[in-house]
Parts: sequence; structure tokens; C-alpha cells
Amino acid sequence: MRCQHLPRWCICDGLRTLECPLAIDVLMHSREAWRPSSTGHLIKRVIPASRQHVYTHGTPLDRAQIARPGKTLWILHPLGEPLPSDQASGDLQILLLDGSWGEAADMKKAVEGWGRRVSLPMTGKSRYWLRAQQGEGQFSTIEALLFVLGSLGLKVEHDALRLQLELHVFAGLSTRGHKTLVADFLADSPLVEAMSDLLRRLQPQSPVEKRALQARLAERLAAGTDVELKRSGVAGGLSGP
Repeated sequence: MRCQHLPRWCICDGLRTLECPLAIDVLMHSREAWRPSSTGHLIKRVIPASRQHVYTHGTPLDRAQIARPGKTLWILHPLGEPLPSDQASGDLQILLLDGSWGEAADMKKAVEGWGRRVSLPMTGKSRYWLRAQQGEGQFSTIEALLFVLGSLGLKVEHDALRLQLELHVFAGLSTRGHKTLVADFLADSPLVEAMSDLLRRLQPQSPVEKRALQARLAERLAAGTDVELKRSGVAGGLSGP
């Protein structure tokens, strides 16, 4: 699955890639690279022009491999100066540090002096329900990017990326079997209106809808693409969303 979710909750049909005037690079800690729930991976799937670089503690980074010629490099970090408002988005490169807060601190040292370290006010509750929000102002990597897009007035890109985050979280919660959390999450989600057909297919209610989902899973199994599906025996019977 390109979406990295189990076949039962595959959301590839809902993937909508987008172009962004910002040059976006994600510096991902090596530990984060193995986590399917990572929003750094999600950024790459949704914004194909973005780039991903893996950081390993103790291994020096080459600025020339990350900084883009002709772009003003901003490194997003809570300890940076306030986000400037006089910079054209097409001239910018944003470097996002993807990892735990301790890992991000380590990466910050590794890129010290590479560019302008900036921060912006990030308030409210995180919509990344796959991990607990550690404290006020602490958000996932993709949410930090959403705050940047909003601050720069890139509403179309912001809303499109937000929708993909919502879909990612929905599938993650569903995979874990958190039905109550799924219902609570969808109560305030734009997914309900924007992707109602996909949600209906993934959460079948009527016998007809359930049979349709079972048929799709059986087709994937027959194609030999879903090894995990075979192991779990999901195609043999649908126990419910």
C-alpha cells in the first residue's frame, strides 16, 4: 500500500497530490524513518516535489545536498525568530525537522548556521491523534507545515494538505480499532463533507456496502498484492468497520 496502511483501511483512493510554491525539505531522524505513522512520509506522498533527507546521529550533513540554490532557507524550530512576513513564498525553502522533540534538538545542532531559524505561533489542539500531544504549542511535522502555509496566505495548499492529514489519522485510528476515537475525530473533520463517498466505502453500514467492500478486498487478495491481507484472513469475512 502506498499509503502504508493495512489493506482493510487503504486510503490510496483518497490521495490528492498538490503543488506548492514553497520548496519543502524534510530532515527526518533515522528512527522516524521506520515509523509508518510519520507525517514526514505523508508530506512526501502528498507533495511529490518535496524532498526527504534521513539524519543519523553522529553522521555529518552536507549543506550543499539540502540547501537549494537561489532559495532563502528557513529552518523551522520553536527557538527561532518570528516568521518574517515580507518574503515571497516562491523564493523560500522550508526545512522541517521530523522526529521527537529530543531528536529535533539534535538535528537543530547539525544544521546550525545553515539558514534563518524561524518560528511561528502554533496554538490549539493537535489533529494528529495517532500520538499524544506532548504540550501546548507542540504539533506534528505536517501540522507545523500547515501553520507555515497559513501564515503565508497559501489557503488552497493549506486546506488540501489538511484534508490529507485528516484522512491519514482516520485510517490510523481505524487500523488500531479505536471506533469511539474515530467517531469523535470525524465529528470535527472536513473529511465528512469532502470525502463522504470514500468514508462510506471504508465504513460500510448496509449489507450491500459490506459485500462491496468484501469484494474489493478479495480482488486485492487474488491479485497477490496484499500479503498482510492473506495472513489476517480479512478477505474471508468482514467482521465490521
